[in-house]
Amino acid sequence: MLKKPNSMDECVYYTSRDLDKGEITVWVFKQLCPKCKKAMMGKPTEGGKVKIRAKEYVCPACNYTAEKEAYEETLTASAEYTCPECGFKGEAEIPFKRKSVEGTKALRFTCGKCGAKLDVTQKLKEKKGKKGAAAEEDAPDEDI
Repeated sequence: MLKKPNSMDECVYYTSRDLDKGEITVWVFKQLCPKCKKAMMGKPTEGGKVKIRAKEYVCPACNYTAEKEAYEETLTASAEYTCPECGFKGEAEIPFKRKSVEGTKALRFTCGKCGAKLDVTQKLKEKKGKKGAAAEEDAPDEDI
């Protein structure tokens, strides 16, 4: 059984999405500072507001700084899903590293029962189709 977040303050990333006939909820917990182990790493704040576009994570206790990419590669993404293919309700964990799937960055989970691929795209982007298939769909029909 995966641990679920109690508030958004515990998470680096959280999303809940509908997948055709299924659904998926994904979250990534913040980690303790590797230097002092007293506080959770997070984006830097200024005047009480979090800098969401910051390229680094900072420890509020000791001001240790880690690059965004290096820090995020150490995290684990957890998911609770209902598979759109077989209806199986399950849980999964993968490294929090987005991969290119059909031209879009996505986290790819796999159904524990049927092996279907469950993709959570970045910023709700649509996957790009294959070049040949897209060209055929966009071509107008000709009547002879």
